[in-house]
Amino acid sequence: MWLPFIEQVLGINLSEPEEGPATRVDTVTSVMLLGGSDVDRRQFLAASAAVGLAALEMPDAEAVLRRANRSGPLAVGKGEVAAIRTMTATLGDAASELGGGHARHLAVRYLTVDVARWLDGRYSEATGRELFAATSELVHLIGWMARDEGHQGLSQRYHVHSYRLAAEAGENELAATALRGLAEQALDLGHIPTAVRLAEACERRGRKLGNPKALAYYRNTYARAAAADGDHATAARLLTESQTAIERAPARPGQSWASHYSHGRWAHDSGMIHARLGDLGAAAEHLRLALDTHGLDRKRTRAIVLADLGHVQLKRGDTETALATWQEFLDCAEGVRSVRIDDGLSNVAARLSCLPGTSAAAQLRERIAARA
Repeated sequence: MWLPFIEQVLGINLSEPEEGPATRVDTVTSVMLLGGSDVDRRQFLAASAAVGLAALEMPDAEAVLRRANRSGPLAVGKGEVAAIRTMTATLGDAASELGGGHARHLAVRYLTVDVARWLDGRYSEATGRELFAATSELVHLIGWMARDEGHQGLSQRYHVHSYRLAAEAGENELAATALRGLAEQALDLGHIPTAVRLAEACERRGRKLGNPKALAYYRNTYARAAAADGDHATAARLLTESQTAIERAPARPGQSWASHYSHGRWAHDSGMIHARLGDLGAAAEHLRLALDTHGLDRKRTRAIVLADLGHVQLKRGDTETALATWQEFLDCAEGVRSVRIDDGLSNVAARLSCLPGTSAAAQLRERIAARA
């Protein structure tokens, strides 16, 4: 079984409930227990790099079969699967605009009440695989929301469950996307070796797909991890491969999570990787491309890009432009509840303390202080 390996790699216990006897449960039962308690475990626990992530390639192939074709009063079909995907898209749109701090409790309640009834219902194997896949997307969204609220341990557990559901459904793209979420989280928290291995596993799964947006998505994640690890050659190669993939991708979003990886988000990610590699000119160019050419109309996303662009402009010595960019960042961040926005505010405030006391800097300090 692959479960003990992922438990060891990530330093978490998925084999039994938080309390009570050591009874092994399946993924559906486990994620419902998680959603029912939704306890905040803030620390991402990265285990030793001695354990290979190749074990993640072995899902529980019988998980869907054990639940399919059972007797029961509730018949489940394509309508219920479509409902989960519609709700996930709707809640995801709200979170993208206003931050993960909005409406996560609604997503968790939907999972543990409505979706739980359907997973315990009566359906064919084919419908079961679709049901597991749709639930994986919802669980991934809840993990993203938890991370955007700053609940790192909780987010980690949801992402692992999203991976398990996707792997059990035989959905490579969803499984890779869950691994990407774990890799990004590990990067943000400074667990670089774990992040590199998760990002590599994510990109390896992505090679099996024909979706160019997914390929760009996963390769940029791996590039970011490689850059953080000091492997600039690998990061540069992956950036080039990611650009080749996104240039072949249609502009219109697809149905899957990875198919929503827009050209604007690609430009933002690429800009920050260039900044990590020390090419501030390319970084500024990509961030401007993200804002001016591709728009990024979500308030939360646009605000994050503006905060990043201001830092790059400041490093390039263009203090006046950086201050103007940060004013726009504050305008865009109004009403958004996201730890990324909070971190952006803290980082801007820290930079302002080192700048000359101009009127523009003073105005920014006042605005940030008023938000505290």
